[in-house]
This record gives sequence, C-alpha cells and structure tokens, in this order.
Amino acid sequence: MKRLFLFLILTTILSLSSVAFAQDASLTIWVDDQRLPTITELSKQFTEEFGVEVVVEPMGIQDTKDSMIRGASTGEGPDLFIIPHDNIGALVESGVVAPIDLGDKADLFLPNSLEAFTYNGELYGVPFATENVAFFRNVELVPDVPATWAAVAEIGMQLVDEGKTENAVALPDLGYNYFPVYTAFGGYIFGHDENGSYNPEDVGMDSEGMIAGADWANTLIRDGYASENLDWEAAHVLFETGKTPFIITGPWAVDRFKTNGVPYAISPFPAAEEGGEPGAPFIGVQGFMVNANSDNLLLAQTYLTEFIATDEAQQAIFDGDPRPSAWLSIFEATEDEDMRGFAEAGANGQPMPAIPAMGYVWDAWGNAGLLIAQGELTPAEALTEAGNQIRTQISEAS
Repeated sequence: MKRLFLFLILTTILSLSSVAFAQDASLTIWVDDQRLPTITELSKQFTEEFGVEVVVEPMGIQDTKDSMIRGASTGEGPDLFIIPHDNIGALVESGVVAPIDLGDKADLFLPNSLEAFTYNGELYGVPFATENVAFFRNVELVPDVPATWAAVAEIGMQLVDEGKTENAVALPDLGYNYFPVYTAFGGYIFGHDENGSYNPEDVGMDSEGMIAGADWANTLIRDGYASENLDWEAAHVLFETGKTPFIITGPWAVDRFKTNGVPYAISPFPAAEEGGEPGAPFIGVQGFMVNANSDNLLLAQTYLTEFIATDEAQQAIFDGDPRPSAWLSIFEATEDEDMRGFAEAGANGQPMPAIPAMGYVWDAWGNAGLLIAQGELTPAEALTEAGNQIRTQISEAS
C-alpha cells in the first residue's frame, strides 16, 4: 500500500511536468562517506521501483555546507544532501534550503530530532540519527549509578582517599562534554523565543545555573581531586587505565575503552539534587535537507517524505551505521547495551544551537573553562567575562 501510494504521488509529479522532464527526471544526493554505501543501495531500490534515476555522490560535511552557500545565488548543487543539524542556521539564512512538511509522519520521529532541524518555526530536514555524550562509570569501582552530582563527587573523592584511584572524575573539558553538569544545575547557553527557537538575545553563559555547574568541577580541582589539565586525551587515558571512576564522553570513545578492557557502563546523567531533572547533553542530529533551488524540488521532497521517512529506509540507514536512531520505533527497540545507554542519556537532550550566534560561543566558553580549571578566575568571573564577550560579538555582527 505504501509503495502504491508513493507510485501515485510520483506519477502525479511527473505528469504535471513536461514530457521531456518526465523522461529525464533524476535526483542528485550528496552524502558523506559514512552513509554513502547505504544511501547508494537505497537509491538503487528507489530507481528500480519508480523509474527515477538517483545519483549519489560523496561529499564531506564541510564541503557540502561551503558549496551550498557559495552556490546560493546560482542554484548550484544537488537536489538533496546529508548534513548535521547545527549547520541549519547558515543554510537557512543563505536561502539554500527548502522547508519540509512531514504531516502525520512527524509523530514517528523523536521530538528533539525534529526540533533540531526546525528554524524560525519551520522544519528544514528529515532526521535519521542522533548523537550525544553520556555518563560512563567503571563498574568495578562504582557498581551503582549515582543519582546526583554530589554523590558522584563523594564517591570519587572517597576512592581517591582510599588510594584506589588518582582522580575523582576525568574532565575532558568544561564545555561541550561537561554541558550535562551545567544543565543539571539549570544552566543554558541560549534561551528560546516565542517560536521555541534559540534566542541570541538571551545569552545564558553567565547564568546562575552555569556558575553553579562550574563550581562543582572547580571545587574538585581546587581540593586536589581532579586535574586542572583539561586535556581530552589525558582524561580518556585516566578512565581507560582505571585511574578515575567517571568520565563524560561520546560513542567515539567506546572502541578504545573496549580495547583496553575497561569494565564500563553507560547511563543517563545525574541530577543536581535528589528527585531533580537529570543533566541534559547537547544532541547532534544527522538528516537530509532539500536544495531550495532544485529543478526537481517537489520530487526531492517526496523522496524524503514518502521514501526515506519509512520503516524500511530508516532501518536500512540504522543497520548501515548503527547509532541512536531518530526514528522512534527503532530508537525504542534498540537492544545494544551501549547504544541504549547513549539513547537514554540523550532522551532529554537539547539540540546543539544552530543559530549563527553559536559561532561566538566556543572560543569564549573554552577560554572560560581553562581560566576556571587553572584557578586564574572564579567560575563567576570567567563565565561573566565569556558571556559579555559573546554579547559584544553578537551586537557587533547585527
């Protein structure tokens, strides 16, 4: 029935066009290397069933973004492309992507995955995968999941005092990876406007919650229970060698932990207090977008809404590159223990802000983290300085 429905839609699209167009109808998709084999096979199926040629071309994420923006005025580029959601702001502002209407199918996706591809109240992408950090613990050192960040600190300090570990917690940074600590205490980077979009006029870098979240790490560092060296590699070595019981990191670290035989478990983030909301990580979402200047705009949108937004296509994409799916039924049916851990940790995740103003955040935030860790400024001083820097840059750019 689904295939018949799609066939009728495509037939209608082609019949509305000229005969020459119908004979030459084709779509071009730019895809990153990771998804290239899967999308190529899926597109072959599409061509076989509906007679529409689909050309799948490899293109890196940054090259895709740059090429789309450069070609905005000339209509160059593919009909469709895959890209992480945090590029959406620049693409929408450049006028190179078209809105997408999923209709009732919106209910089949994780809500925060659709939120990630929504800009100024309109949906611009069809998601298929999510990614986020999670809370890792060494189960030999810590059998049970701590409920609060206070409990994490207490357990970690006790292990150090007993000579079982060198650090209470590994700190890769006080920014992206550490964000779930900030959010547990009520911190945020940007507030939201009346449409639910991130609001660059509401900068939360120096909010009370952010300062409280930074205080948690700062106390451990100043008391000698955590390193003032915020180094990603060093933090991961501490965890994989059993010298610290906790680390916040992402799926990219799993293979090295397995290789080193770390007895780990992945779980959602602790809360600031008993019964409080667990910390929320940033989530990144991968999805398809449509070139607003495509000669085959309706056909491209139909390929996504009626072919990619199906159980079969989403399952094929998941099988080809297993990571938490944006397709709700696959997400809920995940049995892999690691993937389930990441999925649960990201269930309340906040989409990485995709507004252009986010570009002013990273350097200011990273510098604030270093100043805090090295004891040069208090959390309040460092984050206030960072917040003011971000506001100044946003103001100067407007």
